Amino acid sequence: MMKKIVPILLAVVLLFSSCGKKQTDNNNDINTKPTTNETKNTNQQKPSENNSSKTEDENKEEYNKETTGKDENINNDDVLIIDADVSSLSNKELDFGPPPVKNNESQYMPKQTVELFKKYDAYYLGDRTKKEIYLTFDEGYENGYTAKILDVLKEKNVKAAFFVTRPYINQNKELIKRMVEEGHIVANHSSTHPSMPQKAVDFEKFKREFEDTEAAFKDVTGQDMPKFFRPPMGKYSELSLYYTQKLGYKTIFWSFAHKDWLVDDQPPVETTIQRVIDRSHSGEIMLLHAVSKSNTEALPTIIDKLREMGYEFKPLTELK
Repeated sequence: MMKKIVPILLAVVLLFSSCGKKQTDNNNDINTKPTTNETKNTNQQKPSENNSSKTEDENKEEYNKETTGKDENINNDDVLIIDADVSSLSNKELDFGPPPVKNNESQYMPKQTVELFKKYDAYYLGDRTKKEIYLTFDEGYENGYTAKILDVLKEKNVKAAFFVTRPYINQNKELIKRMVEEGHIVANHSSTHPSMPQKAVDFEKFKREFEDTEAAFKDVTGQDMPKFFRPPMGKYSELSLYYTQKLGYKTIFWSFAHKDWLVDDQPPVETTIQRVIDRSHSGEIMLLHAVSKSNTEALPTIIDKLREMGYEFKPLTELK
């Protein structure tokens, strides 16, 4: 009996051993077999299934465009890093407006304001110890006087700064070119002339006020716009100053301005001259509006009288 059972058991053992080896070999094949092109394409859509008429080369080109700039190809110069906790910065809208100068001495400014401006590269005054004046003009629109102002500046050999908006650039391209060619600074006065604290609620909208103006300037001149910014209407907040600084700009306020922007209510020329002379002071950043007929007619005399008093006109690039 035992002689019959043993051969049967051996046959069963050999049968199961063979099946196990076959399953193991198949598993090895799955794990080690190179993936064929057919396998790779199993989950890929064909162009017709993707409703796309793009060629393979076009798809490659699109992919290259999408991946350019990632990882090691990032240009860090184009990445703006906001590294402060902006939630801790006040966005309360403040109005800049220094009191009138007396006895040719620069006005008192609260210590808190001075420290805030210093922290965020904002200026309203240059060196108090030097008889220097920084002449600046605001240009929201053209009223027919800028060409004459440029004539006077050229004749007197004075370099000024013109703070311009995007619409002004687009509507007065030849004047912008002339400003640049004659050595003046053409600086940023925003795209739409808004309250910058109101724009600071959304950083992307805030940044666009700068970038749209920069783009218009470059289209006209082929040059990058100098990094000086004058906040429209003198409205600012700590947050708007911080964002302006992060965009690489110095904020330029003023230590002298007068009521010259009402084109239908212009002061007499002699009044304008007297105001400017009486309120002159060392380190002065002078703000004049180029829409003013009175300013334009008074400008030659203003320049001559200030020079007689020992003042020098300096460009904003020398402001410290």
